[in-house]
Amino acid sequence: MTRSQPDRGADGLTAFVATAPTPDGPFTIIAGSHVLASGWTADPADLLRLIHPRLRPERLDEAPSGSVPGVLGQAISALEAYYDGEPGAPGQVPVLQRSGPFRERAWEVLRGIGPGHPVSYAEYAALCGSPRAVRAAAGACAFNAAALFVPCHRVTRADGSLGGFRYGPATKESLLAREAAMP
Repeated sequence: MTRSQPDRGADGLTAFVATAPTPDGPFTIIAGSHVLASGWTADPADLLRLIHPRLRPERLDEAPSGSVPGVLGQAISALEAYYDGEPGAPGQVPVLQRSGPFRERAWEVLRGIGPGHPVSYAEYAALCGSPRAVRAAAGACAFNAAALFVPCHRVTRADGSLGGFRYGPATKESLLAREAAMP
């Protein structure tokens, strides 16, 4: 998530997309040299609109059948590993998102929140270095384009209730329960 790296796919204009089944529903990933967007949807258009305009690919191609190379292949493998009991696998996949300095820092912080250890929005704001910026921290979660690889589902309300999640409370609850049960 560094500011100096452009990412528009292998030829500067193209990214690749793949959708895989999961226990929480279809999961789609859009990637070039980094994951640009991902989430529990079967429609890539739902994700394309989340990608910052400077990173949005001009063309989106289906991943080749068989073994998928590059970051998209790495992301699919990490997704499968996550659902097979390796909750840290998605954190190893490179992700690129753009926004202002606070959000970019906040997304990096999210990647450091361990599975099975959710934090409140206030705790998350403090981890971001701005304890009073609770709304800004919540906004970073809301505008996160790379669900699971940037685990915004690990942030909850202070009372322990779920709070919002783009892919619905049932998916967030399932992810948190799965991670709580993992070693």
